Amino acid sequence: MAAFAEGVPCWADVLLSDLAAGRRFYGELFGWTFEQIVTDYGSYTRALLGGKDVAGLVPKPDGRMPTVWNIYFAARDAAATAVRIREAGGRVITPPVWIDEFCVMATAADPGGAVFGIWQAGSHTGFARRGAPGSYGWTEVHTRQPRAVDAFYRAVFGYGMGPMEPSAEGAPAEVVLWTPRGEPPDPRHAIGGRVVMGEEYPAVLPAHFLTYFVVADCDQTLRTVHRLGGRVLKTAEDTPYGRFAVLVDNQGAAFAVIDNSTVG
Repeated sequence: MAAFAEGVPCWADVLLSDLAAGRRFYGELFGWTFEQIVTDYGSYTRALLGGKDVAGLVPKPDGRMPTVWNIYFAARDAAATAVRIREAGGRVITPPVWIDEFCVMATAADPGGAVFGIWQAGSHTGFARRGAPGSYGWTEVHTRQPRAVDAFYRAVFGYGMGPMEPSAEGAPAEVVLWTPRGEPPDPRHAIGGRVVMGEEYPAVLPAHFLTYFVVADCDQTLRTVHRLGGRVLKTAEDTPYGRFAVLVDNQGAAFAVIDNSTVG
């Protein structure tokens, strides 16, 4: 499979304390199977759907680290991307490093504090399946600093940006859609977005990326999550893009699901 275009979300993995519990939870929820690989940097569990790569499960090297889903953006040159991140006011947390022959990875934070990954493809180009039930569907950054964050992602990845809905004059849009460099800034070409964190968000909740997985039935997925020991953070809601909900797995990692079969 060809590498993803610059700035396109190309991989997601979850940092967990208990990998066996994670395999049981996501295996039943999404129908994933798993394959463990060992690299020079430790073990890594590939999640597969129909034999195709859809995500990863990573053991926490330190129990103090957050239990969280991480999203990675494609980069032709991870080192050059790290330079742009610093120049645009972001912070490089983990510098680019080769993970065997699989990829070059780096971790960074935008000016609002949301953490994301960079992925320069090697033998592993990223998602081999997406947009279908049980696979990745969407990502968006939730931030309290929309102006700084919009400027940052425009500088780092060259995103085109357009508001999902009109906003008050002079105010940043509540939701902005991102499109890759050179593509029309419209919903059909969008690959992610930015959401303003308003008063409805708990004050202690930091800026973050929310990763969505496609499901065939949103409401049934909520029932399955509850049965597996997870929780519902935001109950199912219909939108022009599908019926979605925000959930937490049985170890505390937040993610969203969306049933886009309800559109149209």
